Amino acid sequence: MIVLLPPSETKRDGGDGPPLRLEALTSPELGPLRKALVDELIALSADRPAARRALGISASQDGEIDRNAALLTAPTMPAIERYTGVLYDALDVASLRGAAASRARARLAVSSALFGLLRADDAVPAYRLSAGSKLPGGATLAARWRPVLEPVLARLAGAELVVDLRSGSYAALGRLPGAVDVDVVAEHADGRRTIVSHFNKAHKGRLARVLASSRSEPNDASAVAALARRAGMRVERKGNELIVVVPV
Repeated sequence: MIVLLPPSETKRDGGDGPPLRLEALTSPELGPLRKALVDELIALSADRPAARRALGISASQDGEIDRNAALLTAPTMPAIERYTGVLYDALDVASLRGAAASRARARLAVSSALFGLLRADDAVPAYRLSAGSKLPGGATLAARWRPVLEPVLARLAGAELVVDLRSGSYAALGRLPGAVDVDVVAEHADGRRTIVSHFNKAHKGRLARVLASSRSEPNDASAVAALARRAGMRVERKGNELIVVVPV
């Protein structure tokens, strides 16, 4: 089983790994587009106003541009440790030990606007590029990634069950037919249900932790739902879609 996570805008600084080696990342067939995007971000960093527009940031966030300028020289750390924020706080990989930690690192993958697809231990620097960023040149990141990323995702899904926790903008980078999709809804006292926005990341992080660290190896949506329920989560299944129901 693979648990496919969205990335986060926020990322840890630093690291103790060597500078980025694109050829060492998993899915080497993504290498040409990875290199093109890295080169474009470095070049764009020389023009701060243009970089701010492309990345959707303000002058107070110019440190993000500096990160991009240093993509080839900055230290790296495993991808699963680089990303931070609500989902990754709930996942809390650092607190896992022994076999649970090993299983999590083998099962977790991250969707990335810069690298396409990363496995947990792929070593990457801090960077700024989101799925909605608009780099000079016209084509969207989704249009550039889809032709090369979808075959990689298809092979992944053909070999293992994939639980897709990506947000819509990252799912648009590469479709993943056959994956187990997950939504989070809040149930009100009167039975009404509404979409959970910000806190859906926390619930998805909790689910990711359960799935990534479990000794069980679910092979379909029903087994994934059963595993989540054993962990105390309320989960409904509609075909290959799971709905996590949380109280308001």
